[in-house]
Parts: sequence; C-alpha cells; structure tokens
Amino acid sequence: MRLFELTRRLIDIESISGNEKNVALFLKDYLAAMGAEVTLEEAEPNRPNVRAFWGRPDVVLSTHLDTVPPFYPSSEDEQFIYGRGACDAKGIIATQIEAASRLRQEAISDIGLLFVVGEERNSAGALAANQKPPGSRYLIDGEPTDNRLALGTKGALRVSIDASGKAAHSAYPELGESAIEKLIVALELLKKLDLPEDELLGKTTYNIGIIQGGVAPNVVPDFAHAEIMYRLVEPADKLLISLQRAVGSLASVNKIFYIPPVKLGTIEDLETTVVSFATDIPSLTAWGQPFLIGPGSIHVAHTDQEKVAKDELVHGAAIYVKMVKRLKAKGTGNR
Repeated sequence: MRLFELTRRLIDIESISGNEKNVALFLKDYLAAMGAEVTLEEAEPNRPNVRAFWGRPDVVLSTHLDTVPPFYPSSEDEQFIYGRGACDAKGIIATQIEAASRLRQEAISDIGLLFVVGEERNSAGALAANQKPPGSRYLIDGEPTDNRLALGTKGALRVSIDASGKAAHSAYPELGESAIEKLIVALELLKKLDLPEDELLGKTTYNIGIIQGGVAPNVVPDFAHAEIMYRLVEPADKLLISLQRAVGSLASVNKIFYIPPVKLGTIEDLETTVVSFATDIPSLTAWGQPFLIGPGSIHVAHTDQEKVAKDELVHGAAIYVKMVKRLKAKGTGNR
C-alpha cells in the first residue's frame, strides 16, 4: 500500500479518542507484514498502543492513533488528502511507516515505531508506554509542524473554575446568591492577569472553552462551572497560585490536566519553528532525546477542513529517513 493510499485507509478507520482499537489492529497486521516485531500493549481496556520494532531500536518514530471528533471519511484531489486525522495524525502515521519501509530497504535496522492512544485527551497511551521503554536513545515525535523541526512546544494547563451560591426563586433574588454572577466576575478578574512570556516560546495564552451553570431562568443558580485551557511557556506552579489569588473567595481553581512546556534540540539543515500546542513528548521521557516534526499544518487540524498536502507527506518521509540516519550515525554509545 503506497503512502497516499495508506493515509486514506487510516483516515477511514474511525479512531476518536477512546475508540482506537480498530486502527491499532489494522496497523498490527500491516506492520507485521513488513517484518516488524509488533506488540499491542493496552494503555487502558480496549485501547492498545502499537509498538513495531526491527531489532533493538536506537531511534523511534512516534505519533498518536486517536483523533478529535467528529469523524468524517477521506477524500482527495490532485494536491490534498482530506478527512479527520489527515494531518493530525493519520497522515503522519503513514509517513513514518513509509520512512521505516525505506530504511528497511536500505538494510537499516534497530529502528522502531510507536503509535499511542489518547494524545488528544490526556496522554494515556504515552504515559503507559513510558513504563516500558525499549532503550532507545532518540524519539522523533510526529505532529503537524509543516515539516519544520520544532525548537520548543508550549505546555498545557487545563483548569476548572467553580463557583457556589444559594438557590432561590428568581422573583426574590435577594433570598439567593447567584453562582453565575460570581463566576462572571471571577473570569473577568482572570482576563486581567499579566501572563508569563518567554523569549523562545512567546506569550502564555488562554481559552475559556466551557461555561455551565444553573437549572432554569427562573431559579437563582447555586452552581457555575467554567474550564480554561492555558498554553504555557513556563511550569504551571506560579500561574496556579496567581489564578486562585485573583478569584479569591469567588470561586475555586482546580487543576484538571497539565503538560509542561518543552525546549528541544536541532538538527543541521532542517528548517525550524516553535509551536504553541502541547504534545506527548513530556510523557515519553524514557524513550530518548526528543525531536518534534511532521507534515501538515496545525491550523487545519481539529477543523472541518482538515487536510494534508500530498507533497508534504512525501517530503516528510524523506525528512524522517534523513533524521534517523543522522541520529544513528552519532554512534552507539551507552543505552
């Protein structure tokens, strides 16, 4: 199966986070037919990671099996392949497999592939994989970076802001206490915070993604809830303290999920970038020195216009081959 055909085949296997098993089973058979030693390892029940090794890998290419919802199938034209996961990250899976195939055709061994579940939610697959590293020295993680090597990635902090009140009939609001009004004030205070900046990674940004509260228009609401995602340029500890101080007694701040920011190394002659999204790299620390690069644009990932350029897939495979060769040429050293 060639590169474009494999990309479309992978897109057409729905694997929204939590439902990755079918694509894992497909890849198990596909990679075994390529001569790899393939292992499915469950990160959670019915959610297996895929490990495919040729020998004892020095360098591992990795990305994720899961996609965001909703699913929609593949299509293509002369320039692009479309569909959920086209660039994030089914096209990258296909590109890494193509690179592995080319390396094997040149009789290069001691390489590996790792495809994990759950990157779009909580890195469950990466955290599980990190418990059983193969002794590799280098990890090349695939995310859509326009085939540019990322010098760093922002981290991610997801928090809930929860306000409590007292329910009452809305005709007598003085008998109640509105949790929604408290939450609104708290969110306004958070918007006024000065957020950290970093010379390489840029500014900390945020998005208020969820607001919930109340039961009916004629009831003073006794609860209100919001969730905010911060894209971090430094560890989260100071920011968490600042958030709680800002809202004071209006609401509580609770950490839901955290990925630290990462600064990465370079390889000569590769174009570079800095990305604002978080990755599985902080959860795969036992797999070797990390690099981040892949075909496709993050600006169309998670949208109903998701696509990847065919020439980027081809170029991406060539980049992966070059990177693996260069990293392996550094010498065996100590594992």
